[in-house]
Amino acid sequence: MTPSPIRTDVLIVGAGPTGLTLSAILARDGIDAITITRYPTTAHSPRAHITNQRTMEVFRDLGCEDAVIAAATPNEYMRNNVWATSFAGQEIARLETWGTGTARSGDYEVASPSAMCNISQHILEPVIAEAALGFGADLRFSTELVSAHETSDGVEATVRNRETGEESTILARYIVGADGGRSTVAEEFGFTFTGESGLGAALNIWLDADLTKYCDYRPGTLYWMAQPGNDYWVGSGTWISVKPFTDWVLLCMYDPAEGEPDTSEEALIALAQSTIGDPSVEVTIKQVSKWQINHVIADEYRKGRAFLAGDAAHRHPPANGLGTNTSIQDAYNLGWKLSAVLRGDADEALLETYSQERQPVGKRVVDRAMKSVVDMGPISQALGFAPGQSAEEGWASLNGLFDDPARRRKLIAAVELQNYQFNAHGMELGQQYASDGIVPADSAVPADTAADDADSAVHADPTAASAGDIDVDLDFVPSTRPGVPLPHAWVDHDRRRLSTLDLVGTGGWTLITGHDDSGWVEAAEAVSAELGLPLRTAQVSMGGDYNDVLHRWAEISDVADSGALLVRPDRIIAWNCPVRPADPTAALREALATATGRGAESARRSEPVAAAEA
Repeated sequence: MTPSPIRTDVLIVGAGPTGLTLSAILARDGIDAITITRYPTTAHSPRAHITNQRTMEVFRDLGCEDAVIAAATPNEYMRNNVWATSFAGQEIARLETWGTGTARSGDYEVASPSAMCNISQHILEPVIAEAALGFGADLRFSTELVSAHETSDGVEATVRNRETGEESTILARYIVGADGGRSTVAEEFGFTFTGESGLGAALNIWLDADLTKYCDYRPGTLYWMAQPGNDYWVGSGTWISVKPFTDWVLLCMYDPAEGEPDTSEEALIALAQSTIGDPSVEVTIKQVSKWQINHVIADEYRKGRAFLAGDAAHRHPPANGLGTNTSIQDAYNLGWKLSAVLRGDADEALLETYSQERQPVGKRVVDRAMKSVVDMGPISQALGFAPGQSAEEGWASLNGLFDDPARRRKLIAAVELQNYQFNAHGMELGQQYASDGIVPADSAVPADTAADDADSAVHADPTAASAGDIDVDLDFVPSTRPGVPLPHAWVDHDRRRLSTLDLVGTGGWTLITGHDDSGWVEAAEAVSAELGLPLRTAQVSMGGDYNDVLHRWAEISDVADSGALLVRPDRIIAWNCPVRPADPTAALREALATATGRGAESARRSEPVAAAEA
């Protein structure tokens, strides 16, 4: 007897960091969703590991940031990138990384209430899964997608239990492919991609080796070993700290044209010991896997009722540590939009903004990761290593490095270039969206005369004065422009210190007001009742309800005392109204209509705003 179809609102295919995060968001929002994965458990070995501030802010919003911190290696242990001939051998150079160094720590601390950390995927996934299950998520392991197609009112998917072989049908309103680089969803729904695959091949060797005596005085996440005859991006092997300093992944590149590498335990131990340089260190191999470098981006992230997120949509080298971070942020963008549409809080047109907003971010990440791979080349060049040279030639070149001032300068420049990979704060935090759901800055409704008089000192765009000094990859400049994440500032409320990020999110909309908030609370209540959409308000100012005692908000906000910011559930500023308009209720109604995909309806109501938006 054929079992009856299972019905749900969203079918999520894949339970890596992307699928689990999306599952948690939808469950928190009360959306019926099923998440399936072909694997019997969450990840069982190390994979991605760098977790940046923007991703930690997502976990903060989901209530699991403390659990991630408890399981992770803290930021201070990420301080050093070391280049050396081996752990016991000659150290060549060092770079302070991931915002821990004296030159960058202040930038990172002021930008976010959350710190970066190092947590391997097999440690992170159970934490996200626990959060999702805590919200009531439906996670189904050992269940693979066999086929799927769009119907007149949704998606019909055939899934198979890999333990019993039993097949069943799931009928969903939407399907999300969070199923990695060989996405079945992408294939079934005909998504197209731009880029190249197979640009390099690598081994990940997961092993135990106690290297504490070589690392505790220079703690870090990445140790790059460079030896003659090898000018690969990762040198002769990169050691990635899973847990300081006994649990490691050794990453080694190889050329398939020269044959597949020997992955016997004996060969792997010999490879590891060659870059340890101390034969007394015992090495235990736990697992080995192969992967390839890709430079690929989906041309669009949505096709009808199907969506791609995470590695299913963007595939790139691990340079810059942006893979999992970008994937989780895909889920953060898509999750609230699916919730809003399914609850009737937004028009289905809102879903189109997912691709409009996230695809350009994905492309920028993919391109930056490949650029960082290329930018590693000057280090090998400075060392004088090259393919085909003899060991004697290579060591002679290295031995002459420190006696040659010109070569030392060349090495310093090559290492400093790595800031674009390991201190790229602008890449990590500097998202800015432009979509049909963002009200452009030039669409502000004219203010009344009283508001103009009261707010003559509107703050300037914080990037305007020093735009020539800003490097968009290295530098993060907080802003309250439409389309950017709400910036962080510490404020006091009821004898508690809170981040401005804590005033927004958790699946809801927020109107941030200034010191002169008259008219805004009433407008929010009226529009909320009219649209049936909860909208909270928060007054942030010196002396306000959320007291800007450190005047940081005054420094970074370009909203005057009578202005307001409309902030989406994913903490993105959908509308910046610098000063209070003559009719704040009408202006807020129009802004919220645009932000929820009801722009066409909004345009019919108000011709002046429609003209401004056009």
